[in-house]
Amino acid sequence: MADPLLIIAAGGTGGHMFPAQALAEAMLARGWRVKLSTDARGARYTGGFPHAVEIEQVGSATFARGGIVSKLTVPFKIAGGVVSAVFKMLRDKPQVVVGFGGYPAIPAMSAAWLLRKPRMIHEQNGVLGRVNQIFSKRVDTVACGTWPTELPAGIDGKPVGNPVRSSILERAGAGYIAPGDYPMSILVMGGSQGARILSDVVPPAISALPSEIRRNIRVSHQAREEDLERVAQYYADEGIPADVQTFFNDVPTRMSECQLVITRAGASTIADLSVIGRPSILVPLAMAVRDEQTANAKQLVEAGAANMVPESHLHVESLSEQIATVLGDPNGATQMARAALGCGKPDATQTLVELTLDLAKP
Repeated sequence: MADPLLIIAAGGTGGHMFPAQALAEAMLARGWRVKLSTDARGARYTGGFPHAVEIEQVGSATFARGGIVSKLTVPFKIAGGVVSAVFKMLRDKPQVVVGFGGYPAIPAMSAAWLLRKPRMIHEQNGVLGRVNQIFSKRVDTVACGTWPTELPAGIDGKPVGNPVRSSILERAGAGYIAPGDYPMSILVMGGSQGARILSDVVPPAISALPSEIRRNIRVSHQAREEDLERVAQYYADEGIPADVQTFFNDVPTRMSECQLVITRAGASTIADLSVIGRPSILVPLAMAVRDEQTANAKQLVEAGAANMVPESHLHVESLSEQIATVLGDPNGATQMARAALGCGKPDATQTLVELTLDLAKP
């Protein structure tokens, strides 16, 4: 008899893919087979998945991109993807289907609903995404990564936490070195959509720090491709040691070794911060339609683990003051790190595994 099969359906962003990857790793370790159902865009984000996961591309589309003609074809592309997913599920006979949101998850989740397969969605943010809103009333379980999560009336969510990659778990609770008169690291991460304003404001804010703090600063700064050269040049001109890249493959290491993180408030980033335990300054993405990043940041802010700065209030002078406040107070920074750790759910993956196994029971 073949090993049981889990189909994971997820869209093409790190926010969807990182928790999906964590579940895939854990289920493979339990002897399950795992297939990831995504579209061509999503397939570009699968480099971190174990090789044993079969990547299956299906047709999907979004109304968020393209012109009028492109938008008119969206329903037909999605319908074609659903039909294809139905036939594939009839062939593969999965025990459970778990969706993590994003338009590429629609075909597999629709097929699971039509075929009455045991199914679950996991929402990473404090507000349901569009696709998870659609399926929240059409699944057996709604698992919530951020708690509380705004849910439709009549829907009960299960507070699970956001699964983090094994590389983050390996750094869980890593000892925090408080700020002091020695080299200190700041990690700056903006995400693919939201890095521009951080590239505009953070470098001059660091440059404006009091000399007794600034002289010890080392920076790891994630910037968009088009901003890479100017950001790196600014740090060099100001004499601030900085590693500026479009993407860091070693975020767990950099985060565990830094004294402060300045970042957007994506759900996966919040999970990483709370599992490793680091002080942060959070700048929620203003363009987020449902303002989900503000909801994501709420727990860390209320716990005293993070300072939140609305994008409209992100200015060089005020940000510099906030950085100086954290790095100039070793005891306060240590308390922030401990508070972040107190919000962490390092067992989120295991909890999601247990929910998956419960759905698979006859």
